[in-house]
Amino acid sequence: MANVLVIDDDQMICEMIADIVQDVGHHCDLARSIRDGLVMAQSGKYDVIFQDVYLADGMGLDILPQLKDAPGAPEVVIITGAGEAHVAERAMREGAWDFVAKPLDLEGVIGPLERALKFRDERRRPAVKKTVRREGIAGSSPLIRALLDTVAMAGESGASVLITGETGTGKELFARAIHANSPRSSMPFVVVDCASLPETLVESILFGHVKGAFTGADKARDGLVKLADGGTLFLDEVGELPFAMQRAFLRVLEERMFRPVGSKTELSSDFRLVAATNRHLDEMVELGDFRKDLLYRIRSFSIELPPLRERVEDIEEIITRHMSRMATQGRFPLKGFSPEFVHALSSYPWPGNVRELVQCLERSLAAAHADKTLFLTHLPENVRVSYARTLVNREGISKPHPGTAPVMRPASPMAASEAGQQPLSPAQSGAIEPWSSFRERIVGQAESEYFERLMAFTHGNVRESCEIADVSRARLYQILQKRGIKRSH
Repeated sequence: MANVLVIDDDQMICEMIADIVQDVGHHCDLARSIRDGLVMAQSGKYDVIFQDVYLADGMGLDILPQLKDAPGAPEVVIITGAGEAHVAERAMREGAWDFVAKPLDLEGVIGPLERALKFRDERRRPAVKKTVRREGIAGSSPLIRALLDTVAMAGESGASVLITGETGTGKELFARAIHANSPRSSMPFVVVDCASLPETLVESILFGHVKGAFTGADKARDGLVKLADGGTLFLDEVGELPFAMQRAFLRVLEERMFRPVGSKTELSSDFRLVAATNRHLDEMVELGDFRKDLLYRIRSFSIELPPLRERVEDIEEIITRHMSRMATQGRFPLKGFSPEFVHALSSYPWPGNVRELVQCLERSLAAAHADKTLFLTHLPENVRVSYARTLVNREGISKPHPGTAPVMRPASPMAASEAGQQPLSPAQSGAIEPWSSFRERIVGQAESEYFERLMAFTHGNVRESCEIADVSRARLYQILQKRGIKRSH
């Protein structure tokens, strides 16, 4: 028998999951708040935790790392609303075992539960946690911690890796980290900037050439592919690789053989490929600008880097690390920073991501001169203006400009109710409502009356109620929740 915890402030959802879990022979506890859930999770007795996203006292995703790190390392299943793809995406990136979407049903709860329990049963020996070499990657947010775990797995796998992300997210840093955490770490890490390859010399740069191969080739020269032998070849901005070269490079990936320009002899190179791009390669394939077979070859392992605006909790650590680096280089002395300085940085959207943040820090340090502390005034104007807008918006609706008349709008039924007036029904106003709304209202009244009587008759017994009404357990819970009907006890 497994132990399951449900953290949700919706009583109906809690009771539904508890009934399903208990029906299949497991024990289930309920927590109606994030605070209670964290306390109960620390007991270490839970195998699986069902965690809702939105609770009265906070966001469920914010405590996902704490739940995963709780004693016993429970598997966490996130409960999302229908259509909340961004929530499910964040949950999976931060290490959730699975997610279920509302409205819940029997299979939606049992499936993830059984898979999680099977996984725990089969995982006899806990993996030894290796220290990941960060290679300059700053941050301790759940996103970064999950990415570092992925970096460790990618490093050990030896498979080709494609790193995607916006400009300035640190794709080369992560490529170097993959190399540093691989068995090839003592061998060369060779960078190919595909965006700056001259089209007339690209083949020579990649594959090398023999003496006399072309005008100016006064001696033989190894290409970057050969220089990466035994190590890692990093194709930065791989989406810019000339289409004519993509076929030739595909063959090198498949056979690890190539022929230098002007040579009749093929050479070999045992390299591991890591590629990066800020472009959408699938769209380029559709447009005929990138080979589909090459994309499959370079994307054996895929890592998507989040923009800085999705991990603002890392900003303070990032600026601290880079300030220390600059101080070590003798460029700027170490300085402190005020809370407002960090708040302003955290409120800015950072379209250029970490690269833009570091440039902003350099400008702030230069503006501070001999000041020992960085304040809001030292930041560039665009960052300060953005922060001011954030503060104004946080205060609520801005006041109308002097001299402008307020815009009067018809009162809605809700507004009339809040003003103490009773809004007129269609019948009272003499109007005839559309058939669809009339039907929905009448059916809703009948449904509410029926299930209120049913709950009273069965004293809230779910199994008996389902048998009498001839509905599934999931459908029963959906109706009770929709109509606001409480189970009797």
